[in-house]
Amino acid sequence: MKKTYTGSCHCGAVCYEADLNLNEGTFKCNCSICTKTRTWLITLQPEAFRLLTGNADLIEYQFNTKNIHHLFCKHCGVRSFGWGEDSELDKFYAIHVTCLDDVEIDELVNAPITYVDGRHDNWRSPPTAIRHL
Repeated sequence: MKKTYTGSCHCGAVCYEADLNLNEGTFKCNCSICTKTRTWLITLQPEAFRLLTGNADLIEYQFNTKNIHHLFCKHCGVRSFGWGEDSELDKFYAIHVTCLDDVEIDELVNAPITYVDGRHDNWRSPPTAIRHL
């Protein structure tokens, strides 16, 4: 069942709402940036995401194919969400699950995790090792 969560960066300058169902699954990726930041994400469609505050406080970082817009707060540096475009998903948002302010620990513990091999642009398959993610 979908639930509306609030999320934010560490200093609170960037705040958003997201309608999502953690039971539908989250994911962790082994690409270079996700590995370095130990990213844990859930994707959603644009109509399920609402930026409440902080648009002017966001800085964007892109690399490689530049399909993903990695956004971070210019004050505290936290990446609470980003967005991208995919041939299957069209435009999507990616919420950093650990930045959800009102999520219960049990919801996180029970959220299914899929591991993807972004390091080799093999998004439909798991990487050979996942313990470090």
